[in-house]
Order: sequence, then C-alpha cells, then structure tokens
Amino acid sequence: MAPVTGLLTHLIERFEPRPELQLARLSFEILGLIPEGEFEVRLQMLRAGRTIELVQADLQANDRIAVSARGWRLQRIDSSSIEGIEDQPMPGPEAASKPWDLGDWPGGYIHSIEALLLPEHRPGRGRAWLRTGHPLLADAEISDTARLLGLADTSNGIATRVPPGSWAFPNVDLQIHLYREPRGEWLGLENSVTFGAGGVGLTSTVLHDLTGPFGRAEQILTLRPMAKST
Repeated sequence: MAPVTGLLTHLIERFEPRPELQLARLSFEILGLIPEGEFEVRLQMLRAGRTIELVQADLQANDRIAVSARGWRLQRIDSSSIEGIEDQPMPGPEAASKPWDLGDWPGGYIHSIEALLLPEHRPGRGRAWLRTGHPLLADAEISDTARLLGLADTSNGIATRVPPGSWAFPNVDLQIHLYREPRGEWLGLENSVTFGAGGVGLTSTVLHDLTGPFGRAEQILTLRPMAKST
C-alpha cells in the first residue's frame, strides 16, 4: 500500500493542478488486494471550486477497484501571523539508537527502505525515521509530498503490539491530514497502536520531516488470529 499511496498522491497533485491550492487531506480506502502487474488509475473532479476542490483517484485492475483515494485541495493564504502547532518535533535520524530490524516483515518493499528507530521504542508506541533510495517512478519527477507519503503506510508496522505472524492486523484505510507541505527525503513517524477487545485496532501517527511535524495519519485495523502451522 505504501508505494500506491505515493503514486495516487502524485496523480491527484497533477490532475488539473492549480498553484493557488494545496493538498490538505488524503483519504485512501483499501477495497481489496492490490494487484501486481498492469493497472489503470481513473481520476475525476468530484467538487470543483474557486478555493476548495475534491479530487478522486481509483486504482483499478481486472474490472475491480483495489484502492479509492480522495484528496481535498484548499486555498493557499498567508496565515503565518496566527500559526500554532501543538505537535512537538522529535529527534532527528542522528539520534537513532539502532537500525530497524526488518527481518520480521517479508516482501521487497520493506527491504527497499532505510529505517532507523529512536530510543524508548516499545510494542504499541514507537518513533522511526524512514527513507528510500528508489524512485517512486522511473520516468517522472515527483514532489516531496508524494515521496514522503509513499512511505506513510509503513507506520502500522513500526511498533506492533504483537509479533507479525501471531496475529494479522492489516489496515483497511489510510487517512492523512496535512497542515503544511513536507520537504526532504526523510519521513519521521511517531505513532501509537491501540488494539480493542472486539477485533478492531487503530494506528495513530504524527508525521514529521527534518524541520518538524507536518501532519497526522490514522489507520483502522482488522485484528485476526493467525492459524498455527503444524
């Protein structure tokens, strides 16, 4: 899901772009398994406006929509005179206590990223810095927003409450709210993971770049015990 997040962000940014508007919220509904191989993305303007727009992007393969995304674009104005951010900055990558051990997670994506854990990391709450040396697209320039949000879905795996393999806890959505545009190649994740007693969980994350926090992400989880191998 992480690279798909970056790709759909990139396409929403490029769809009928207007420099006087900025991307402020992205909502991704994960409707099924994301296919390998060829797919297409269909974009449409759901709500056009002078100061507010809503764009939808659907990733479709084999006559099925796998991920549906919506992005709110809001008017840019100078609000620096009333700026106030309650989210606190977190230490940078240089403060990392150790690299993140990726051995618990399979797949090419997870092994394509560089990940560093900050001190006091524990199950259910963690802080990590991520970056990747692999371009999201081979033949197109992408924004820092698309690059960094293309790593954001990883947050559900950095501070798991239980080891991967004992329970499954996939997210069925990803909601991202941005109060400023991010910059750079490092994405900081400061998250907490809640498991309810009835099969539903929530991963909540403050998103950072090297200059400080820039937004928040939420992922609702379906909790399912894994069958034990015999």
